[in-house]
Amino acid sequence: MPDQPRRPRTLNDARTEAEAAFKKVTKKEPQAPPKTNAVPGVKELVSLRIDQDVLEYFQGGGPGWQDRINDALRKAAGK
Repeated sequence: MPDQPRRPRTLNDARTEAEAAFKKVTKKEPQAPPKTNAVPGVKELVSLRIDQDVLEYFQGGGPGWQDRINDALRKAAGK
């Protein structure tokens, strides 16, 4: 069977092919954000529900009660 003459490309065909080739080259795979390790001494604001008697115990020592709770939690975590 003889070769059939190629149909001339139209501007629309060329644009479609160029866009498809461009998308293949420039397509970026989504990346997960890098995991960050906890840095000692950097505090993060959280909301925590604890029993009233436990809160009163730590607040009974005066100012610095949040630091005392943090120290107790650090000790409980084995750090």
